[in-house]
Amino acid sequence: MLFPNILLTGTPGVGKTTLGKELASRSGLKYINVGDLAREGQLYDGYDEEYECPILDEDRVVDELENQMSEGGVIVDYHGCDFFPERWFHIVFVLHADNSVLYKRLETRGYNEKKLKDNIQCEIFQVLYEEALASYKEEIVHQLPSNKPEDLEDNINQILKWIEQWIKDHSS
Repeated sequence: MLFPNILLTGTPGVGKTTLGKELASRSGLKYINVGDLAREGQLYDGYDEEYECPILDEDRVVDELENQMSEGGVIVDYHGCDFFPERWFHIVFVLHADNSVLYKRLETRGYNEKKLKDNIQCEIFQVLYEEALASYKEEIVHQLPSNKPEDLEDNINQILKWIEQWIKDHSS
């Protein structure tokens, strides 16, 4: 049986990981957090002093994921999306959160002032939604609200319905 590949993207702190893990647990699809994958495999290309974080080696990440993505049934979670091959994903969900909600989440993570401000601006200007629209066919890119626990449950149910329909449409 064929299973779809799903990309969850959006500004850090919008709830991609929470949604991705819960979705994987309920759907049986495999969950991959690109940040964790990079950490485990040391898939870095230097360190960004200003943002106090490692710089992702995008080519090595793509190489690392290629086989799993071609098998299908993968949920990928990352805040960037323009370096993944377009052919990998059947649907892209861009999560977004209100600035006040996002600010609190990022503050809790201990982000420095510049990182906090830049991520909030990124959300205000919908940078990752625009990036997704520029990287994938418009009809597969969808925005989802991610402010409160009910949003999480709604998003899970909506995506589970989509997965079920995709599997029906692609079996036989």
